[in-house]
Amino acid sequence: MAVLKPEDIRKRAAKLGGAWKAGPKSIHANFVFANFSEALAFTVRTGVEAEKADHHPDILLHGWKKVKVTLSTHSEGGVTKKDFALAEKISKLAEREQ
Repeated sequence: MAVLKPEDIRKRAAKLGGAWKAGPKSIHANFVFANFSEALAFTVRTGVEAEKADHHPDILLHGWKKVKVTLSTHSEGGVTKKDFALAEKISKLAEREQ
């Protein structure tokens, strides 16, 4: 799977919506929920989707109701289409939870 160029990463991240930001070798999003239970449920559901895709993001649950998700294809050393496919699924999960 080919690593995307920085300009392609920025364009694709912008299409995902305001939560997602492009970094040099990853994309990330911060999500805020009503409480710890909702943030934890989102984290678990994200993990289930990641496992189905065999693509595992870095997930940080912090501040009792905030979740940061960072996606990168580690084996490729950057962002690939696989990251954006999972980001779309994660965004849909967040919309249902928030």
